[in-house]
Amino acid sequence: MRPLTDDETKTMFEKLSKYIGENIKLLVDRPDGTYCFRLHNDRVYYISEKILKLATNISREKLVSVGTCFGKFTKTQKFRLHITALDYLAPYAKFKVWVKPGAEQSFLYGNHVLKSGLGRITENTAQYQGVVVYSMADVPLGFGVAAKSTQECRRVDPMSIVVFHQADIGEYIRSEDTLT
Repeated sequence: MRPLTDDETKTMFEKLSKYIGENIKLLVDRPDGTYCFRLHNDRVYYISEKILKLATNISREKLVSVGTCFGKFTKTQKFRLHITALDYLAPYAKFKVWVKPGAEQSFLYGNHVLKSGLGRITENTAQYQGVVVYSMADVPLGFGVAAKSTQECRRVDPMSIVVFHQADIGEYIRSEDTLT
């Protein structure tokens, strides 16, 4: 387990800023202690410094994971967010999308959100902006990328895609053997 390099930090923070903007500093400087990001086996973990000090007693080969997995670096050094980061991204999300109850199941099966399933969308959402997807009961379901801006969503046909799927809480069941 090692600290992220400058390039890795820059890549990860650019991805996080698509979803939570400048609220990244609220993740690190929390009132309940200081948290940091650490890299282990190409995965980035969000961990408190207290637990980090305790984890140094375990060898790298025997350490499976510690903290919350935020995502991983691909072989081409791109950062991919995991669904396990949703609980930390949702409270700070700048742009949100609410889906109707009928479209929740479709989204949780890994499909994109269509205009017919769109309940509400945050004003001034730009095209290709990272969004957190909520149910109408304000339960975070996952995250994705806005396929259309807020203004375009108002005049597209009901079968066009408005949010591209990236990750959802259904992945806990679909990919339970690969999530760490």
